[in-house]
Amino acid sequence: MNYKVVERSPFARIARMVLKSGNVAMVLGRSIHLSGVSRDTFLKDEGWVAHELCHIRQFQEHGFFRFLWLYLRESMRVGYYNNKYEVEARVEGMKHQKHMSPAKRASNTISPTGLPLPADSQREEG
Repeated sequence: MNYKVVERSPFARIARMVLKSGNVAMVLGRSIHLSGVSRDTFLKDEGWVAHELCHIRQFQEHGFFRFLWLYLRESMRVGYYNNKYEVEARVEGMKHQKHMSPAKRASNTISPTGLPLPADSQREEG
């Protein structure tokens, strides 16, 4: 898959502030935007790369602007964590771990800052 990695991206920096995270990777089209993490460190984490490559595929399947709309609408509807596009990408990111030893899994993962993700609240319908 053809993609570009953009270090110190202002887009990823904004996402990092919103998510209150020490490091962020986000996709826009065929570009993976990074903030708080180097290209080399990011590329060493196979699960994280697989997660972002899934988002690139989602952009290709739906088209750039349509996917942005679908992703944002889904996030507003069910929250970031339950967003079906994020769920699909998380599954892709975990697939490579099935064949790894526990020690390799632990050494191959970049730890977040320790801060929890913002609480996603789903609007109560009634």
